[in-house]
Amino acid sequence: MPLHVSELYHSPNALAPHYSRFKVGERLLLTGHSHQAWPDCSLDGQLAAWNDAADGVDTKWERAFAMAERVKDGYAHLLDDRTGSYTLAANTHELVVRWLSALPLRQRPRVVTTDGEFHSIRRQLARLAEEGLEVVRISADDPTRLAEELSAAIDDRTAAVLVSAVLFKSGRIVAGLADVLAVAERHGAEMLIDVYHALDAIPYSLSSAGLDRTYVVGGGYKYCQLGEGNCFLRVPEACAARPVITGWFAEFDVLGDEVESGRVAYGAGASRFAGATYDPTSHYRAAAVFDFFIEMGLSAAFLRRVSQHQIRELIRGFELLDADPAVIRRPRAPIEELGGFLVLESSAAAWLSRELKRRGVLTDYRGDCLRFGPAPYLSDTQLRDSMCVLGEVITDLGKKGGDKAENAKARQVAGFRRP
Repeated sequence: MPLHVSELYHSPNALAPHYSRFKVGERLLLTGHSHQAWPDCSLDGQLAAWNDAADGVDTKWERAFAMAERVKDGYAHLLDDRTGSYTLAANTHELVVRWLSALPLRQRPRVVTTDGEFHSIRRQLARLAEEGLEVVRISADDPTRLAEELSAAIDDRTAAVLVSAVLFKSGRIVAGLADVLAVAERHGAEMLIDVYHALDAIPYSLSSAGLDRTYVVGGGYKYCQLGEGNCFLRVPEACAARPVITGWFAEFDVLGDEVESGRVAYGAGASRFAGATYDPTSHYRAAAVFDFFIEMGLSAAFLRRVSQHQIRELIRGFELLDADPAVIRRPRAPIEELGGFLVLESSAAAWLSRELKRRGVLTDYRGDCLRFGPAPYLSDTQLRDSMCVLGEVITDLGKKGGDKAENAKARQVAGFRRP
């Protein structure tokens, strides 16, 4: 039955019993922006996949494809998408590669992106740049100017723009993407939006945002709690792309056509980007979790309200530490411009994350960004406890007594400045 938002702030958290196998009530899991716990019902999905395979053997695929359709519908619902179609894959990288292979890169050897993209895009574009592709990277340091600067970089040689809805390193929301799309279309370029850090972290409507004509890539490993193997590519209407990297599932709808035409044939819509034989277990798990979210009333709007409350709690706890900003500080971004996690900046981010883990608080870091990602199954008490542990770590870092060699090493690693 649907929960009231306040039930997730209390201790114990009312959702926590549904995640008993991940022991979320017993651990301080602040990596929700990277990998959230799975609800217990996801195991039922895993077992259903096994049982369908045992029961149907090779005929299991009809049931498996039905599960895949449920997952596609789940993503379309989260994106408030009324016109697009979807194909699924184990990860976003293989989807991005297929999409890139459909671009006219010989005629338009230029792509525009940011320096704040996730590795699936960052690494692949870097390697293509080594082979001669012109890759223009716009600084993501100021997200409020990002749309404007992306737009200015697009020209008639540009094949595509690749940008995130929420930046994975800083957690900042990127506004104005409809303006970028308009400029891209004027120049005949395509646009791909990575929504991985937006799905179920913030309400994200392609329709309301004027982004119906974009390609969208994302997945459910993070805030959707679907686990691995549940990524998607959303394709706009009237897509006629012909990806060079193509799996045989892409011809399911047109078997026999290429024999008649002498040309490789493709199905309609997103099926053009389909892959090949895969393990359907993840889709059973995902379908079970999507059903659980509906049952519990965990809509994107509800989860956004919880997330914003939790980030405020983390900020309040951090400010009470009164930490030396030379050691660690919070970027002064309005909370409304943040996605689903809090970033604290420190030259010691890696060291702090390791030390927090040693003391039972799981976080992660990217460069000098220490990331705290709450999740709806954590109570306010757990969030406060996590910040108290951070305070202990910072205090120990600054101690002048004890093992001088160890303290000196810690201060050097952390960039600690003596008063």
